[in-house]
Amino acid sequence: MSKKPEIDMIVFDMAGTTVNENNVVYKSLQKAINNLGNNFSLDTVLLHGGGKEKLQAIKDVLKTTYSDEEKINSDAEIAFSEFLVTLKEAYENLDVSTYDGTESLFSYLMDRGIKVVLNTGYNQKTALSLLDKLNWKVGETVDLLVTADDVKNSRPAPDMILVAMEKLGVSDASKVAKIGDSVVDIEEGKNAGCGLNLGVTTGAQTKDQLIDGRPDYILDSLLEIKEIIA
Repeated sequence: MSKKPEIDMIVFDMAGTTVNENNVVYKSLQKAINNLGNNFSLDTVLLHGGGKEKLQAIKDVLKTTYSDEEKINSDAEIAFSEFLVTLKEAYENLDVSTYDGTESLFSYLMDRGIKVVLNTGYNQKTALSLLDKLNWKVGETVDLLVTADDVKNSRPAPDMILVAMEKLGVSDASKVAKIGDSVVDIEEGKNAGCGLNLGVTTGAQTKDQLIDGRPDYILDSLLEIKEIIA
């Protein structure tokens, strides 16, 4: 595709896109859900929960086999509480890294006046713990962090992107790009009216799965962004 709009801001998903945490969040989610007596595979959790606010992710996984909405909601609350405890324990010993070239890409973009935003379906506490492990600082490494705690409606609703635009003074969504490793990331960008919506194959979902979101491009590396916006 040859679509190359002028870009003033790029919104990056965190886990699986800029942060490599070996899917520990979704493995923790899987464990909490299966401790209720289920047997969901990690692939199922990634397919139905990838990129979403995590309580909603649990509900959407349960919906694949549950039919009773009250049971879905009650089991989801139980699993979510256990998930938060499991994730906290996992993060204490987790070796978090970033994908090759991510930090240099952020600098490259910011040097050219393109605002760099991280957004995530994590709550703020979880997101900040990841940034601390990477020694990333909001206002230095990136311009802004927006989490599920900052909005009423999480992905695929456009709220997090709209908050970022407001805070950074970007008024034209057609000059915003969104990139993430799940279909829900792509849908979020489209719902916000982003001029460029990108999938990346480093995280939750495969190229074949990302195609379902009909992104403008599917990347194997974030560094390909340089060519796209050149």
